[in-house]
Amino acid sequence: MPKYEVLAVQTSFWRPKTHYLKEIVESIRAKTVDGDIIVVSEKAVSTASSNIVDESTIAPNLCARLIARFWMRIAWGYFLGQLCHFPRGLIQKLREYPLEQGSRHKQVTLSHAGLLQSLMFGSEGGIDGSNLPYSYVSLTVQNADVVAEKIRQRIQLELHTRVCVMIVDTDKTYSFRNFHFTPRPKPVKGIHSFGGFLVYVIARMLKLKKRATPLALVGCRMPVEEALAIAETANRARGFGSGRTVWQMAEKFNVGPTEVTWEMLETVKHKPIVIVRSKR
Repeated sequence: MPKYEVLAVQTSFWRPKTHYLKEIVESIRAKTVDGDIIVVSEKAVSTASSNIVDESTIAPNLCARLIARFWMRIAWGYFLGQLCHFPRGLIQKLREYPLEQGSRHKQVTLSHAGLLQSLMFGSEGGIDGSNLPYSYVSLTVQNADVVAEKIRQRIQLELHTRVCVMIVDTDKTYSFRNFHFTPRPKPVKGIHSFGGFLVYVIARMLKLKKRATPLALVGCRMPVEEALAIAETANRARGFGSGRTVWQMAEKFNVGPTEVTWEMLETVKHKPIVIVRSKR
């Protein structure tokens, strides 16, 4: 496996309607060379593209309310959380899962990701509320390959640099020997996506190797194992912004989970782009 040099590139926080192609080009100007791999956060692209939902406007149905009240508080809080080796603090938060906000969130995940994903404890089908204010959650980037190719072409056009572009999600891919799988929909070819919460629970229970999930790769080819290694390396270099979860984000700012503002998020260092380069 090649060794890499990694540079996490700090930018302003990408609010909705941010021109992220311009932001990427300007942020890596004079920093990138031919052959680099430009790793971009799916969450940042999704937010910049206004691919978000305000859950405060959602009316939950009975199924969503049952999931929030019984599945999240009891199944995850007393059984599945322990099987997945969750820390005690997270288990306690699941036992106190917010019923009204949680029901609205589960309604969004049911509508956009389906039942098996909605039975996850968080980031269901790639839907995520961390690093977003108020009651917003981001949806998944559709046609990630197309988005990655637009980024690659813009870099080549403006910087005259030939690079690979990878779009990555923090949701994990699990590996058993040479078999790679994830509950997250639409990973790159070679990673199998199936099972929703069932796959997640089994993989966490068995403590399988886990890494960030590459969703698109354009401009070069590489084995899946290498793509996973690069995705995880970039993920660690990037950090978690205001927190891994909505709860951590709220604790950081000492407010309620739906009281985080755009201005609060702008005070945190954001690194949506990571340049990965093979060591010469």
